[in-house]
Amino acid sequence: MKGERAVEKNTGRTTGRKAVEQLKSHISTGNARPVLHEIHEALGALIDSGKETTIDLGAIPFAAGDERLLDQILGEGEVRATIAALGQSHVQETGIPGVWRVDHFDQNGDTLSRFVEITYLPDILKTQREDAVEGLETLASRLAELDREKH
Repeated sequence: MKGERAVEKNTGRTTGRKAVEQLKSHISTGNARPVLHEIHEALGALIDSGKETTIDLGAIPFAAGDERLLDQILGEGEVRATIAALGQSHVQETGIPGVWRVDHFDQNGDTLSRFVEITYLPDILKTQREDAVEGLETLASRLAELDREKH
C-alpha cells in the first residue's frame, strides 16, 4: 500500500481535494459566453449613453468552469479594493476598463453575492452623502481640538 501511494505521487497526478477542485474548474453550464456577450453590449451602452449595467452572477446558473472562462477572458486590471463592513466586499477592476467584479462575503468568508458591474466606478467605492456629512462633522471637531491645543 505504501509503495502504491508513493508510485501514485511520483506519477505527477493530482489527487484528493486538489484533483476535485481542478475537475470542478472545468465544469460549465455554458452561461459564460452569453454573459460575456452581455458585458460587451453593456460596455458599448456605457460608452454611448452612460448607461450602467449590473449582472448578478448568483441569479443565473454559473459553475466553476464558467467562472474560469469569465476570468480568463476579462483578465485582471490594476485597481483592487477591499471594503470591511459586516463581512468583506472585494472590488476588482478587470483587464477590460469599465468592467468590474464585485463580490460580497459574510463574516465567515462565505460568498453572499457576485456581480459584474459595467460602470466607470462602482457605487460601493463612491462616498455616500451621509458619510460625507459625518466626515465633515468629524473634521470640524478635530480642527476645533487642534485650535484649542494651539492656545
